[in-house]
Amino acid sequence: MAHELETLANGQTAFASARQTAWHRLGTVTEDTMDAATIMAKAFLGGWRVRKIPLQGVETTSDGVNIIECADRWMTVRTNVVTGATEYLGVVGDDYTEVQNEQVAEVLNLLSDQAGSGAHFETAGSMQRGKKVFVTMKLPQGMKVAGVDDLDLYLAATTAHDGTAALRVDATPVRIVCANTQRAAFAHTQGYYTFRHTSNVREQISQAREAMGLMWRHLDAFQTAAERMINETLTLGEFEKVVGQVWPLADNASDVTKNNHRKRSASLRYLLRDADTQKAIKGTRWAGYQAITEYVDHFAPAKDAERRAARAISTAGTDVKARAFELLSV
Repeated sequence: MAHELETLANGQTAFASARQTAWHRLGTVTEDTMDAATIMAKAFLGGWRVRKIPLQGVETTSDGVNIIECADRWMTVRTNVVTGATEYLGVVGDDYTEVQNEQVAEVLNLLSDQAGSGAHFETAGSMQRGKKVFVTMKLPQGMKVAGVDDLDLYLAATTAHDGTAALRVDATPVRIVCANTQRAAFAHTQGYYTFRHTSNVREQISQAREAMGLMWRHLDAFQTAAERMINETLTLGEFEKVVGQVWPLADNASDVTKNNHRKRSASLRYLLRDADTQKAIKGTRWAGYQAITEYVDHFAPAKDAERRAARAISTAGTDVKARAFELLSV
């Protein structure tokens, strides 16, 4: 399942979104923005009490059952907020200190003053039966490229309760709603800070704020590159060369592949030259990038809208967009 979101015993999905339905159409969508307490409750992330308990091995032999203590490993568990049961999350070492979901949201609250007032919680969710969680905050001001093209920006906090990842905060234009969008957010991050797993993440907030300053500089660099693209012309021939590099066609390609390539090229030419979405930026390198992005997100053939959306934010979809940006921003 592409989204990897957790389905709870009551049939609900551990995901919440402010005012906007996600592509997978799961979870709770609120009419208004959310604060930390609300998003914890709506996404079923509050009250987990993530903790470490002793780890033991069980060996059954002809002489009976032996319990073997594991001195340097611990099991992380949580309390299921629906059933009340204690559930396994992962195996960690002595130096691992659990971070609660409430702390993940608290970090974004503490950092949001770097972005100015007006930031609000946007999405949150549990994935892989609670092993991984994410919480995002939408920044009050996005990015306007050359005064004509808007781009939303988010702070995304992610962590893993199974010991596979530390608490991390990214500045990204990607709105996380599932596992694939989390990977896309990492791929398109404009800077991030990773917290050491410690009992008090507040101790690292000053360091994180310094890292946030670096993030804003990264965002400035991204905006500078985008504005350069919007001020540079792009001919149809140049665009087709870029398309050929993004989607290379082998000399020995089958007739079906060649036909699909022609159809894709025709759609991309339309998006570049004639689509209403490109009117304000028509004829620019930025329009070329947006045409490729729009094709991947909305025009590439798919059996249904859900599969198209899932593919657009998959590794393949984000790689195409990243390659297009690289080629068009030089």
